[in-house]
Order: sequence, then structure tokens, then C-alpha cells
Amino acid sequence: MSKLKMIAGAVLALVLLAGCGQAGSEQQRTLTVLAAASLTESFDELGARFTAEHPDVRVQFDYQGSSTLAEQIEQGRPADVFASADEKNMDKVRDLVGGPQTFATNQLTIVVPPGNPAKITSLADLSGDRAVVVCAPQVPCGSATKKVTQAAGVQVEPVSEENDVKSVLQKVVAGEADAGLVYVTDAKAAGDRVQVVDFPEAQQAVNSYPIATVNGAPEPELAAQFVEFARGPVGREILAAHGFGTP
Repeated sequence: MSKLKMIAGAVLALVLLAGCGQAGSEQQRTLTVLAAASLTESFDELGARFTAEHPDVRVQFDYQGSSTLAEQIEQGRPADVFASADEKNMDKVRDLVGGPQTFATNQLTIVVPPGNPAKITSLADLSGDRAVVVCAPQVPCGSATKKVTQAAGVQVEPVSEENDVKSVLQKVVAGEADAGLVYVTDAKAAGDRVQVVDFPEAQQAVNSYPIATVNGAPEPELAAQFVEFARGPVGREILAAHGFGTP
């Protein structure tokens, strides 16, 4: 075989391989899931398990406050699935989603820096001159905070109100606050970066987490499959491992 033919053959092989790779990438589908920030760790794991069973699928998550995500859906943002940290924000888009179903529950706890320098032992200790960080009222963790503090008759004057629960947690981890009110799942995810102070009043505001497909979803069949996956045995196992309760 001449050297010219060998070179031509090698070039042809490379072209064919490139074509195969391009065809493979074109066959991959993307599932867009808008999820509450408190679902970050559990849904990352859920997505990995889902794609293991659907190797042609890439799950693209966007984790933000539920109120922000609901507003984006109202404004026409394309998405396949919406998972909210409360029913209130799912209700805002009830005409834009299909059949929301509760798949998990969550409740608040107090997190403090390691060593608990402010010596916080109860919800009542969050009143006064403590530097406390909470979620903004429009997001689910903020709504739950308002409910539990009002039920307990505790007046909290936060130094900061954050747009999602992860931001509250981060301020406590960074030592910028004496305490923060976050979900038990976020406290669990933080590990030894924080200490946890449970309080009985948290039972006054147990959040239900609904999930639904978004009307006009680019991948409606995949969206329905993901919703069922989250609500099924694998989803329940993962959510429980991250501290979520069952509906």
C-alpha cells in the first residue's frame, strides 16, 4: 500500500470517528429541572441515579429559591420539572404545571457556628441582640420561620434575610452570624461545619414539597419519568438519607 493511500485511509477513519461522536452527542437529551435550593444534595444524587438508568439523558438542575423559580416559570422560562419547597409557590404556577404531587417534607432547625459561641439553646434565644440570619419571607424557609416564631411568641430581628436557605447556612458557616434558621436537611449536609440546636416549635411549620411537570416541557416523557423516579423507591431512599421526611 502506498504512503498516500495509508494517509488517505487514516484521514477517512478520523472523519468517520468524528461523525460517530457527533451523532452520539446529538442523540443525548437534556432534562431541565428547576428545584428548591434545599434539594441540592439530594437531587444531585437523584440525577446521577436517573442518568445511570437513562445514559442518553443529561439532567440540568437549577437550584434557587422556590419563589424565584415560580416567577421564572410564570415568565415563560422553558423547563421540564419544577420541585418546590412549599405548596404556596407551586400554587402560583398551578395553571402552568401538571398535577403536582407531594414527595417529601422538611422542617426548620437552628444552626450555630462550631462551639456555639453565643450559647444558643432554644428558639427564644434568637431574640435580643443575637446576630441571626433567616430566609426572606417570600421563600418557603422564610415563611416557615415566620410561622414558628409567631406561634412561639418569639420576636426575631434578623441582621440579614436571604433569598434561599443555602445563603443562610453559608453566613453561619462563614462566622457572619450567631445563628441561622435552616432546614434540617441543610444542617445535615453541612456536617461538622455547624452545630445544630433543635427546637420543638419547628413542628408548627412542616413544609410539604410538591413536584410537577411543566406544561409545554421540551421533554414531556422524560419529565414524567423523573417525577415518578423522585416519588418512587429510589427517590424515597435518597431523600430519607438526606434527612427529608415522607409525605
